[in-house]
Amino acid sequence: MILELKLRKVGNSVGVILPKEALAHLNVEEGDSVTVTEGPEGSLRLSPHKAEVARQMEMVQDVMKRYRHTMRELAK
Repeated sequence: MILELKLRKVGNSVGVILPKEALAHLNVEEGDSVTVTEGPEGSLRLSPHKAEVARQMEMVQDVMKRYRHTMRELAK
């Protein structure tokens, strides 16, 4: 699926209106949360928000931050 979406001013922000096809594909509706993550080559990925995945990602980020020097050494 390829959709071209327009950016629109919403108050002091800019928003994207998702057509019903995109909402159906994501299995979300008005009021649900979505997550935007970084993808390859500077792209962004939009997916339904899952509380358990968000909690796990916070834990991973905390460990990576606390052990950043160890991680850097292990990456060599």
